[in-house]
Amino acid sequence: MLISPSVDEIRKDLFQSLHRLVIKVGTKILVGDDNAPSWDQLNHLVAQLSLLHDEGYAVVLVTSGAVGVGMSTLGYTTRPKELPEKQACAAIGQIRLMHMYSESFAKRGKTVAQILLSGDDFRDRTRFNNIRKTVGTLLEKRVIPIINENDTITTEEIKVGDNDKLSADVAQFLEADLLIILSDEDGLFTKNPKSFPDAEAISVVPRITAEILKLAEEKPGSKVSVGGMKAKLLAIRQATEAGTPAVLTRGHGARLLDLVKGKSLGTLFLPNPDKIGRNKRWLAFVSKARGQLFLDEGGVKAMRTRKSSLLPAGIRDCKGTFKTGDFVEICSQDGDVIGRGRSAYSSAEVHLIRGHKSGRIAELLNRKGPDEVIHRDQLVIF
Repeated sequence: MLISPSVDEIRKDLFQSLHRLVIKVGTKILVGDDNAPSWDQLNHLVAQLSLLHDEGYAVVLVTSGAVGVGMSTLGYTTRPKELPEKQACAAIGQIRLMHMYSESFAKRGKTVAQILLSGDDFRDRTRFNNIRKTVGTLLEKRVIPIINENDTITTEEIKVGDNDKLSADVAQFLEADLLIILSDEDGLFTKNPKSFPDAEAISVVPRITAEILKLAEEKPGSKVSVGGMKAKLLAIRQATEAGTPAVLTRGHGARLLDLVKGKSLGTLFLPNPDKIGRNKRWLAFVSKARGQLFLDEGGVKAMRTRKSSLLPAGIRDCKGTFKTGDFVEICSQDGDVIGRGRSAYSSAEVHLIRGHKSGRIAELLNRKGPDEVIHRDQLVIF
């Protein structure tokens, strides 16, 4: 897990040409122990972001906290479980949170913009590109976009997932140079440091593997926030696999300018050297998978080495219900996700043709169809 040469050398080399930064802050950084919004913590964050902005960085803030801020107004001491109650908290908290941000940034001469998003904004290609252009325009005008999920209206069907995932999606469409996730931990450790005093900090992670994900020990949920270390690692994996480096570090007292100048703060996650292009990024990570196709060992090897289209003969099983044109995950028989793509057939049709040669598709379906279940132009292998 730990690597050499010097962590400082790695950071300085990687960070020497940073420009577009996406910073995600969680509810626990913005809400105090009394479950009320903390002006001190928010002002510190705004001061740090303003320093980055003064240095010429393009700064995008992905913020949690709307539900947490709204809870205190409605008298909740723990996060409500019912969706209408959470959305009521979000409706109250979002306007109060943005007022706090706007007032604090204005004192430092900064203009901010609010952008509320849902999962459908990312999954629809046209809307995805429109968001990218809008945020790009704001950055050109030296405005700081503040992005949150539209918790007031989102349901499970249209949710992004959580704001860790949202920050990775934003880093994707902006092709950001660095994703910073601010946590209540100093970074990633070999064990949960709250439970094990001998836990060691990990300075650099070359790649997020199954072994690294196992370090995300599940802890009891917070009274005001959702997500946890695993959610952060999954979001960071999405960003790094697409070619964007990431840092996980403590949000309380964060020194963001020192961090981007190369100081060893938190855990640095190195990017995949094979950077994925813009179109493939959307296909690989942002679009929502509706099902899974399972390949045998030979099929997995063929997809990874030849990077060819996925033919029905290589498919051993199919899970989920999806339509023609939906996105699906491509998995090994053990369930490891090795890629994803847009299916030319529905799940019902895949069940009929899987394991058969393409020449039998017309016979099995009583109609002609493409030879490929997923064409290589609509396919990304990780």
